[in-house]
Amino acid sequence: MTGTVAAQPAAAADQAGYQNVRINEVTSSNSDTVELYNTGSIAVSISGWKMSDDSFSPQTFSPSSSTIPAGGFVTFNSPKGLGDSDKLVIYTADGTVVDRVEWATNGAKPAMARCGGDGTGGWVTTTAAATFGASNASGCPSSTPAASRVRINEVTSDGADTVELYNGGTSTVGVGSWKYVDGDTTHSPVSVSSSSPSATSIPAGGYVTFNSTLGLGDNDSVFLLDSNGSTVDSVTWAANGAKPSDERCANGTGWFQTSTTATLGSANSCSGSGGGGGTGGGGGQLLGGGGSLTSGCTPEAPSGTGSTPAGTLAWPGGLDVTIADNVCAFTTSTGPEGRDLSGLAFDPANPSVLWAAKNKNWLYKLVKSNGKWIPDASWSASGKQIRFAGGSGQPDSEGLTVGTNGHVYVTSERDNSNNTVPKDTIMEFDPAATGSTLTPIHQWDMTSQFPQLNTGSKDDANLGFEGVGYVPDSWLTANGWVDPLTGAAYNPANYPLHGSGLFFAGLEWDGTLHVYGLNSDGTFTTFGTIATGKASVMDVTFDAGTQRIIATCDNTCGETHTFMKVNAGGAIVPDMTYTNPAVMPTDNLEGFAIAPTSTCVNGFREAVWSDDGIYGFGSGSSSYGHAIYSGTFPC
Repeated sequence: MTGTVAAQPAAAADQAGYQNVRINEVTSSNSDTVELYNTGSIAVSISGWKMSDDSFSPQTFSPSSSTIPAGGFVTFNSPKGLGDSDKLVIYTADGTVVDRVEWATNGAKPAMARCGGDGTGGWVTTTAAATFGASNASGCPSSTPAASRVRINEVTSDGADTVELYNGGTSTVGVGSWKYVDGDTTHSPVSVSSSSPSATSIPAGGYVTFNSTLGLGDNDSVFLLDSNGSTVDSVTWAANGAKPSDERCANGTGWFQTSTTATLGSANSCSGSGGGGGTGGGGGQLLGGGGSLTSGCTPEAPSGTGSTPAGTLAWPGGLDVTIADNVCAFTTSTGPEGRDLSGLAFDPANPSVLWAAKNKNWLYKLVKSNGKWIPDASWSASGKQIRFAGGSGQPDSEGLTVGTNGHVYVTSERDNSNNTVPKDTIMEFDPAATGSTLTPIHQWDMTSQFPQLNTGSKDDANLGFEGVGYVPDSWLTANGWVDPLTGAAYNPANYPLHGSGLFFAGLEWDGTLHVYGLNSDGTFTTFGTIATGKASVMDVTFDAGTQRIIATCDNTCGETHTFMKVNAGGAIVPDMTYTNPAVMPTDNLEGFAIAPTSTCVNGFREAVWSDDGIYGFGSGSSSYGHAIYSGTFPC
């Protein structure tokens, strides 16, 4: 039977947002420390909260703070020792179960932690190091185990009491011996395979749904356990938070929110307005901007607008967006009209730095000041001009990425001093070099691979390399990428001169990604072409937070971002596609970057866009003359 046993309702005294507090890390070594993390948008008081393990009744504990701020951590030492294999349950002051985690023998030594996002990631046992009071990222393994990529993705307490599991990994995971349990601590776990419909495995990128035989209440929890009895994932919702469903946003990775439409067995709609485990919603606002155009600054209306691809999901981050630059901020001697800011990339070694490429051969190092991204005056208050090898030409610099050596790699599709001829290159610049003009340390020329661009037309020559993203070898090997040159699993040792990652260049002509190993002797290895499913690609980035390569397209493809994964066959394929926040203009938004998860606050991190035409919503609007927009993306 389903739906016959409901958990005790949360008392009126339960603090708003309690369901967003997650156990984030625990150790059974020495101090028996527990870390709680608040994934929500409001602070939560934990005064009077209690905990229990597998053998003692709930007891109070002494946290490092009685309130957990939004996006904040609280730690405490267990009042009773935690065993080599044990269970930890957290309760509100009125006895409502908040979260629960279990581990097998030695699973919490040195620590058991959520990996892939504080408060939202899957549990990984025996992590490399404890990181109490800080993000788990540094203590998590570089490759999350396959079982930990299975997530509770959606749950409903409205009728059938259905649970949806999603496998965000690249291989099938057997779940026939896994179990689940609700928030009633008197209930024993029930096997997934004994529920209806019976489930024994989840394919890579696939879903499994089943109806809970325990019944799920208006306010309740679901805890998922693997075959060893260790917790894999959990979700808790407040009153009516799972009607019609409580769903992860983004699908498979984000925190939970109440949906407007249940999407069991498929990607989450993420169209709700909060209430289950997430934040409040609304139509969103475009904030900031304004100011008068400077002399010569001339915005350009967008061109080439196309339709949004079928199946595109709503933006999974915050609905509000802020205009985050000064008006006409990027006028230069070769681009006095102020247009053509294109590629964007956060510096992974210093995420307070945002690199930006301007088409007419300029590079900017941007830092935040009073909420705006402005040129770093200590590097150059007006940007630095870049040249091709030998100090010649005007690179039509479109995309950029940052390598592990801290160098900035920039794509160019033409020489603007001869703009009817393609020149599809990747250039490596050392940002520590002195002077106002930078020349590349290395330059790799792939022009001959694209004869379709060499027609004598400047329009065709302008459809070359638009973006580039550096993808680490560790991700490619951990996810089982098959090397198209050998037909076997990619082995970086076969290419000794290429460094520690490959470069994925996006071609505007047809939306394909072209994969290269850039060798230290100036040669390069071509690993073939990857289809993104898009008509064009304007920017490419690798996001370690979602473990995906992101191919961005502007208004040509309806302002969309396609997240790419390695599938079970070892090929890189589209996973899901998101559109921009609804409040943004439909312009030539050619640059896109997401900040590292180390910057997360309130369950969000920054996402940044650049408008190649600085047009915004047109003359008289607050966005007219501005290039940079700042929003949020889930951690």
